[in-house]
Amino acid sequence: MTMLKFSTATVLIAALGLGACTNATLLDNYNGDPNQNTKSGAIIGGILGASVGALSNSSNKTAAVLGGAALGAAAGGAIGYNLDQQAAELRQQLDNEGITIVNTGDRLIVSLPDDLTFASDSSAISASVRSDLQKIANSLLRYPDSSVQVIGHTDSDGDATYNQSLSVRRANAVADQVQAGGVPYNRVQTYGRGEDQPVASNLTVEGKAQNRRVEIVVIPQST
Repeated sequence: MTMLKFSTATVLIAALGLGACTNATLLDNYNGDPNQNTKSGAIIGGILGASVGALSNSSNKTAAVLGGAALGAAAGGAIGYNLDQQAAELRQQLDNEGITIVNTGDRLIVSLPDDLTFASDSSAISASVRSDLQKIANSLLRYPDSSVQVIGHTDSDGDATYNQSLSVRRANAVADQVQAGGVPYNRVQTYGRGEDQPVASNLTVEGKAQNRRVEIVVIPQST
């Protein structure tokens, strides 16, 4: 029988290379194959599982690699499937078209534009999005095997220190609303990024509007 041989470098290069290629197709593939992230998760999980097997101390490297690949593919596929399902449900349930959902393959990013969520220079949640935040909380309760990061962002207008403080207050306000919907406190972390992580140019009105946002990031946890 021919034995397979894997070097540490070979396995790691394969894992990183496939991850890079796969991630390039993950961002917002909802309009294509709705199960793409399930498939991609299985592929990435299989490669990473194989790498763990190759680097193990098992006397039978072939069995370790194949076993690791199978377990990794199953875990990655399950995570990808849950993300696909959760993203599809949220898109159907949320009432405000301004709220965007991006499935990156390893997490969901639900983006709440500040112009919809808050009054100017305020951290009080607008009544127009309270029902949507409850629906997001309900979704998090239906998919309990994840952690949640609530991250506030601003544009670059005004004082940077003030913007940082405002981003923290707004993140906390959204987190409070989600937790009031029943999501346990130990699942939720809050962060304020101020003006440090723009997604568009701060030189235009449209770009500034995109940068003023609170993101709810749902990160699956392997079980």
